[in-house]
Amino acid sequence: MTGTLVPVFAALGDDTRWRILQALGETDASASALAGRLPVSRQAIAKHLTVLQEVGLVEPVRVGREVRYRVVGAQLSSIARRLEAVGAEWDRRLAAIKDIAESL
Repeated sequence: MTGTLVPVFAALGDDTRWRILQALGETDASASALAGRLPVSRQAIAKHLTVLQEVGLVEPVRVGREVRYRVVGAQLSSIARRLEAVGAEWDRRLAAIKDIAESL
């Protein structure tokens, strides 16, 4: 993963990519299978999968002649940990502000 989460959030900022990621969270799937589940063409799905793969959220897995995609759980866990750290820092700052305000 890159040093910044901006590319990841940019990728997830697209509703179709988010729905693809949710679908892949349920089961690995090919672009064709995803196109059958979502109201998007196979070609569009393939482009979205490329974006998700470039930011490390999905990876292709060859199953016979078919290429299926799966979510990279470790990447999602890493992102969640980084977001948790940001949230904890905000909680710490807000608690300090509260302490200051209550001491006045």
